[in-house]
Amino acid sequence: MNKSSVKHLGGCLCGDLRFEAMADPLWVAYCHCHSCRRSTGAPVTIFVGYAKSNFRYINGKPEGYNSSPGITRSFCGRCGTPISYEGDWCPDEVHLYISTFDEPENFPPQVHVYTSEAIPWLKIDDSLPRRNEVPRKKDK
Repeated sequence: MNKSSVKHLGGCLCGDLRFEAMADPLWVAYCHCHSCRRSTGAPVTIFVGYAKSNFRYINGKPEGYNSSPGITRSFCGRCGTPISYEGDWCPDEVHLYISTFDEPENFPPQVHVYTSEAIPWLKIDDSLPRRNEVPRKKDK
């Protein structure tokens, strides 16, 4: 774990899972893809991307679900709260659902991704960039 003085805590609804993320995130993005909508039951979600080396569970162990080839979504086995997304295409990153952080207000979104899959009636009136892919480290 990186020895940064910045520590962000979070966890699931029932409290069985707790995590900490150190340092600033790599990126923060709205995701409009069908798969993320389906996995959360929400019209859009927001991910906070971290280097795996800056993330760890401090209480409990999540359950995992392979939602598609090379993709694992983690959640609390007791209350079902979605916690993270990990993909083979970005093996050094973990993408955490913003609402699982104790202080989600510390992570203002920087970009919208997979906008071609957005629900047409959902209008988020901001001036953030819109893309059809996930941000990478250089896209901070």
